[in-house]
Amino acid sequence: MTLTSAPLTAPAIALRELSFTWPGQPHAALELDHLQVASGEHVFVSGKSGSGKSTLLAAIGGIIVPQAGRVEVLGQALHALPAAGRDRFRVDHIGFIFQQFNLLPYLSIIDNVLLPCQFSAYRKARALQQGATLTEVAQHLLRTLDLAPSLWTRPVTQLSIGQQQRVAAARALIGRPEIIVADEPTSALDSDRQQAFLDLLQHECAQGGAALVFVSHDLRLAERFDRLLALESINRAARHEEAA
Repeated sequence: MTLTSAPLTAPAIALRELSFTWPGQPHAALELDHLQVASGEHVFVSGKSGSGKSTLLAAIGGIIVPQAGRVEVLGQALHALPAAGRDRFRVDHIGFIFQQFNLLPYLSIIDNVLLPCQFSAYRKARALQQGATLTEVAQHLLRTLDLAPSLWTRPVTQLSIGQQQRVAAARALIGRPEIIVADEPTSALDSDRQQAFLDLLQHECAQGGAALVFVSHDLRLAERFDRLLALESINRAARHEEAA
């Protein structure tokens, strides 16, 4: 299988003149003139319910295709790719940390972390640049994220919320994808655990040079990021909804 790579000079994310309306809805969920995230930049995205946060993340990940405009990720025009091509690009280059984590309950911690390498030869090859075996790399990430070896072979259903969150982060980070997208990953944690998780996540992103798009309603966390992006201020669709 041929490994895909991205131009080093391209911004991590560039959205231009983008408009997307969900099927059956009378109004657009997302209307953006321009949004760019630089390689290695850590961006905090804020926005209340209905401001378009989930739609934005779906566009960045190539899960949806806008009816108008351009979605360029690492120099690749995602909107021009077929569905299978977008899926391949996403698993190769983007690590997602979902709000509900989306871990597979019938797999151990180690096997959950290794999932991206099962689907992406590119991620697998990059992971093997960090260790002799994939298991060794996964174990290193779990140690870095403060998950004890005694937990590694347990089903994820036996873990606390905070532990599951760190497993989800390790899964997103393995193979050092160029972009990490985190959707409300700290919403279930208290303040101290939020800060500890962010310490670990931002350190690992910095080590790999990954751009981080972090979505949260908790503005207390924003000061830790390179830039705060208030979605209501750039999403014309959200402003139209408020005016209505």
